[in-house]
Amino acid sequence: METINAIGRRKASVARVYLTKGGGNIVVNGKELSNYFPMPNIQNSVTEPLKISEVENEYDIKINVNGGGFKGQAEAIRLGISRALVKIDEENKPALKAKKFLTRDAREVERKKYGKPKARKSFQFSKR
Repeated sequence: METINAIGRRKASVARVYLTKGGGNIVVNGKELSNYFPMPNIQNSVTEPLKISEVENEYDIKINVNGGGFKGQAEAIRLGISRALVKIDEENKPALKAKKFLTRDAREVERKKYGKPKARKSFQFSKR
């Protein structure tokens, strides 16, 4: 099997995911998954598409991710893995789509406007 690649994005994060046949190793930016994301709940969100499609130990996954924080990066990786699994086997699509793993969450940070301290917050109004 050749390498299957997919891209996932979330907030300011971009993840490039490469799947190859293997023993279930996940490497993120040259580090093991448990070293890159030390929190178990974040690790679970990354590996959830593999559990749903029941291929946890069948593929080696190499991931390059940059931009954003750890939560945005984890969700970008999750989208990339889901897209790659659908490329491999189209039968994975309904289960992943039901969990909304194939949907790009397009919410971004709103820009700060001039004359305001934040995007929408205003200074205290004084009538007199």
